[in-house]
Amino acid sequence: MGHIRVSGLGKAYKQYPNRWSRLFEWLVPFSPTRHHLHWVLQGVDFEIQPGEAVGIVGVNGAGKSTLLKMITGTTQATCGEIKLQGRVAALLELGMGFHPDFTGRQNTFMAGQLLGMQVEEIEALMPEIEHFAEIGEAIDHPVRTYSSGMQMRLAFSVATARRPDILIVDEALSVGDAYFQHKSFERIRSFRKSGTTLLIVSHDRSAIQSICDSAILLKDGRMAMYDKPEVVLDYYNALMAEREGQIVRQEMLAGGEVQTVSGTGEAAILGVRLLDENDQSIDAAEVGQSVVLEVQVEVRKDIERLVLGFILKDRLGQMMYGINTHRIDKALTDLSAGERVTYRFGFDMRLGKGNYSVALSLSRLDSHLDRNFEWRDYGLVFHVINNRREDFVGCSWLEAQTSITRSSESTIEVADPEELR
Repeated sequence: MGHIRVSGLGKAYKQYPNRWSRLFEWLVPFSPTRHHLHWVLQGVDFEIQPGEAVGIVGVNGAGKSTLLKMITGTTQATCGEIKLQGRVAALLELGMGFHPDFTGRQNTFMAGQLLGMQVEEIEALMPEIEHFAEIGEAIDHPVRTYSSGMQMRLAFSVATARRPDILIVDEALSVGDAYFQHKSFERIRSFRKSGTTLLIVSHDRSAIQSICDSAILLKDGRMAMYDKPEVVLDYYNALMAEREGQIVRQEMLAGGEVQTVSGTGEAAILGVRLLDENDQSIDAAEVGQSVVLEVQVEVRKDIERLVLGFILKDRLGQMMYGINTHRIDKALTDLSAGERVTYRFGFDMRLGKGNYSVALSLSRLDSHLDRNFEWRDYGLVFHVINNRREDFVGCSWLEAQTSITRSSESTIEVADPEELR
C-alpha cells in the first residue's frame, strides 16, 4: 500500500550576482561564498496514509510542481526527508521522458521500463494501452507529430497501465479534450477504490473536491493550510482576490462548517434568508417548491458600481448554480455610504435532496477578483427534502415528461409451400 511522509522538506537554488562569481567559486577552493540561496520551498511537512487522496493548490510559482518533482525523485531536495512505500507512477510535465523522434510505441516501451516494468509485461499491456489512449495509427508515428492532447493520452495510458500504489499527477490532465479528461478521472477514481494513494495538483476546484479527502495550500513556498478540500479552496479563493486593503478570516459555524469571509468592507452583507411562498423564513425546502433568496446589503463607503452574486453549492462544495446582477444587467451604480439594498432572487427549488450552502459575493464587476468588497462562504445553509415528487436520484430535478409506446410483435407471413413450387 502507498504511504508518503514528508518532513522538513525544502528546495533552494544558488543565485550569483554574475557569471564570474560562479566561475570563481568553482575554481578557487575555500574561497568566500559568492552566492545566496533562493528558497522556492521550505518547511513542508505532511503525511498521506495508504488509500488517501490529497490535492495541492496554490498560485503559479508557489512550489507545487517542485514539490512533486522532489517526491518522485526527479529533483533533489536541499533539506528534509521523503519516505515512500509502494510502487509509484507519476505524470508530471506533459510528455516527460518521451523522445520526439521515436514512435509512440517505442516511447511506450521506454517509459514503461522507467516505471520498472519488464519488456514482456509491456508487450502484454500494449493492447490495453492502445485501447485506452485511443490515438489509432498514430501510435506508430513519431511523437513530434502528436498534439499536446495526444501526448497526454499516451502518457497517462502508460503511467496507469497497471494500478500503482501511489499515483502522482501534475497539471497534465488539464490538457486535451473533455472526453478523455472524464475517462482519466474515472480511472483515477477506480484506482482510489482499489486502495491507490493519490497526490494531485490541479486548478480544477471540482476535481479536487470530488476526488480528494484533503488539500494542501502552498503560499510563497510554504504550507499555508492543510485541511478539508472545501475549507482550503474557499480560503484559496479568497486569497486570489485583490489583496490591497482587504481582510481574510475564517471562523467555525455552529453546524461545524468553516466560513471564509474576505473583502475590503466597502459594502457588507447584513443578512441572508430563504423564504417560502408566504415570505416566511425556512431552512428546508421541498423539491420543486417556489422560494426566494433574500440578501440584505449595507454600503459603507461611496461605491461607483455594485454587483451581487450567489452560488448554490452541495455538501462537497461543488457548484450547482450561480448568477450575479452583472450578468442579468441589474448592477447598481453611484451608491452612497449608509445606503441599504435588499436583493430578492425567486426560483423553483429544482435541486435533489440533500444539504446545500449559499456563497455570496459583492464586487464591482463580473468577478470578485476585481474590487472584492465582500466574499462570504456559507452565507446560508439549507436542506432540500423530497416528500412530493418522484423518488429520483442526482443533484437536479428535471421533471422529465415520459411517453411510452408499446406495440405487438409484427406478424411474418409465410408463403404456401405449394405456391413456391
